[in-house]
Order: sequence, then structure tokens, then C-alpha cells
Amino acid sequence: MSHERFADGSPWEPKVGYVRAVRAGTCVYVSGTTAVDESGEVVGEEQSYEQARYALGKAVRALESLGGRPEDVVRTRWFVTRIDDWEEVGRAHREVFGLSPPASTMVGVPRLIDPRLLVEVELDAVLEPSTESPP
Repeated sequence: MSHERFADGSPWEPKVGYVRAVRAGTCVYVSGTTAVDESGEVVGEEQSYEQARYALGKAVRALESLGGRPEDVVRTRWFVTRIDDWEEVGRAHREVFGLSPPASTMVGVPRLIDPRLLVEVELDAVLEPSTESPP
């Protein structure tokens, strides 16, 4: 089985040696994704909801680049530095997944790679076997 990889240009990808997402057959795994934009700036500083929305959007775009859709997500994992903001993070999650909610875990952590980051999300997806990967 071949693996397809999607790198989004995160400054941490080459430093750590990873890519944003990997597709192996019908499974797609999206690495921990935060609210850092293309220029390396934190989006939504001090706002858990805004960071969660941005990070999920970025993770979903990585999934889509490998042929997936939000409905294909079967599991999310959240790492949050302010666990009391769980409802704001949950609201962003619900808005993205709507009527196709995945299994999910949210864990409070002391900090992320940049202290301005409040949330990080991982996605696991299972695509329909007939779903073709992009050329």
C-alpha cells in the first residue's frame, strides 16, 4: 500500500520531520493542528473558540487535499490549555461536524509549542473504499 502525504508548509514540519496529513489506503491521519496561519502568526490570540475554528478549518483542508470530507472523520483529539473553555471548543467542533459527529476526546494540557496557542486538534478519517485520491 502506498502512502500519500500532504505538507502545508508549517514551520515545524521540517524541524520535527512530519507532514500535516498522511493517507494510507482509505484512512487519513491529520497531525496536531493549531491556529497558526501561513505567515506563522497565531490566529485568535486569547480566544479558544476562534483558535478552534481556525485549527479545524486547517485540518479539514488537509483532509480534503487527500480526498476526504468532514463526514469521513471518525475521531478527533483536542489538547486545550484552558480546559474551562471546553464549551467554546465544543461549539466550534459542533459547527464543523454538524449531523456527522465523530468520536472525540478533549484533554487539558499545561501548554502547547507556542504559549499563545490554546488549542490543538488531530483528526482521523476513514474514506469510502471507492474514494479516489487526488492526482
